[in-house]
Amino acid sequence: SLSSPADVMDDLYHYINPHNGKHSPMISKETLDIVMANKDRLNSAIIYDRDFSYNYFGFKTLERSYLLKINSKVAERPQHMLMRVAVGIHKGDIEAAIETYNLLSERWFTHASPTLFNAGTNRPQLSSCFLLCMKEDSIEGIYDTLKQCALISKSAGGIGLAVSCIRATGSYIAGTNGNSNGLVPMLRVYNNTARYVDQGGNKVP
Repeated sequence: SLSSPADVMDDLYHYINPHNGKHSPMISKETLDIVMANKDRLNSAIIYDRDFSYNYFGFKTLERSYLLKINSKVAERPQHMLMRVAVGIHKGDIEAAIETYNLLSERWFTHASPTLFNAGTNRPQLSSCFLLCMKEDSIEGIYDTLKQCALISKSAGGIGLAVSCIRATGSYIAGTNGNSNGLVPMLRVYNNTARYVDQGGNKVP
């Protein structure tokens, strides 16, 4: 038998991490409460046959990166994911959530990857792209900005960074009476951070 959206959401919320035995919910309590309060309407709105509109490549992409997993096993069908996204966006406005679910599942449009990854979860970061300026041309400013970039990347956001304030190679540094190494060594640090915080393999162009 097919698991209903309410059953799947309940399993995702009550997930227990097998490595430490702690409750590690994959969706937010708010999302679970909304789904449970409206489970009859949401269960009847979902149309599983629409899963078959995905070709093999599309389904495997969803399986690899988008569908939530429990103990490395896929817990969501594509329709569950789309309903989670719709509820995550519209919260208690169930009419709007069902309308969005239908538009998504009929493939009139789709949301960007961060929305599909994060909507309805405890990290509801739905934006795709962020533009940052270097906080200031100092060690403190460079590493404060690096931390911001790492946290955005962790939630699958893309980043554009303005670095024009960083002084050129050989420029005098009054605070240390030394000379700047310039932009390239700093960019290597940022590049290595981007490689380390690889978004769990979830970054999709």
